[in-house]
Amino acid sequence: TKLMKELGHGKEYRYAHDEPHAYAAGESYLPEGMAEPHWYEPVDRGLESQIAEKMAFLRKLDEGSNKK
Repeated sequence: TKLMKELGHGKEYRYAHDEPHAYAAGESYLPEGMAEPHWYEPVDRGLESQIAEKMAFLRKLDEGSNKK
């Protein structure tokens, strides 16, 4: 809304689909100081092997980001 825009809400929001690799590296949508939860650990077989590679790639993007 106009009011929210005037108050600065969403000012620094990064739309992932506009970012390289469609991923907003370094972004966290959790409160400051809250650790990122570990939701999923792929196994080393089938499609999950490819998922593990993608997750490792995204982790490297996060590590290289200045948005920590």
